[in-house]
Amino acid sequence: MRRDAVGVGLAVGAYGFAFGAAAVSAGLSVFQACVLSLAAFTGGTQFAVVGVVAGGGGAGAALASGLLLGSRNTLYGMRMAPLLRVRGPRRLLAALGTIDETTAMAQAQQTPALARSAYWWTFGGVYAFWNLATLLGALAGSIVDPIRFGLDAVVPAAFLALLGPRLRSSKLDRRIALAGAVIAALLIPVTPAGVPVLAATAALLLAVRTRGQAS
Repeated sequence: MRRDAVGVGLAVGAYGFAFGAAAVSAGLSVFQACVLSLAAFTGGTQFAVVGVVAGGGGAGAALASGLLLGSRNTLYGMRMAPLLRVRGPRRLLAALGTIDETTAMAQAQQTPALARSAYWWTFGGVYAFWNLATLLGALAGSIVDPIRFGLDAVVPAAFLALLGPRLRSSKLDRRIALAGAVIAALLIPVTPAGVPVLAATAALLLAVRTRGQAS
């Protein structure tokens, strides 16, 4: 289990390198990119923030986009809280570490004790490698010309990589993605940067309505 946790950390760390390079390409400093990884520690949220900044959006729109994408971790927290049983300051640490990878590793275990061990080992591995890779990617992005090496395309490429598997597995996800794309495309010419991303989340109402009709 510990070896699996380290393996997950290494795999996610490679993705962190892309984030560091993308953050610097979008205009963030190396320090800002590292602080964002240390404090936010969720890839989708961080790429959303960088994507809005790269598009010329302000801090408010960037943070709002990130919070929307990161809100799913609240559901993970509700699932993991009875299992982890942490109190005091450790609750803040557990909240930071409740992400896709740690939740999946914990839920895959056979006993509560193994689940807690898997959670903390995965958290430690991913956090260490993610932040180290962010630093390396940001340093690389600050040394080379991001546009010359195509680093300015990291953000959209990363989002496509996240989106692709879901589009292949779910008809509802395809409808949501299409609706979000239409909303964003209509608003891009007439609204400030960042607003189309926020407005596109209205496509999630399609999922709520569909599931409501199914029940």
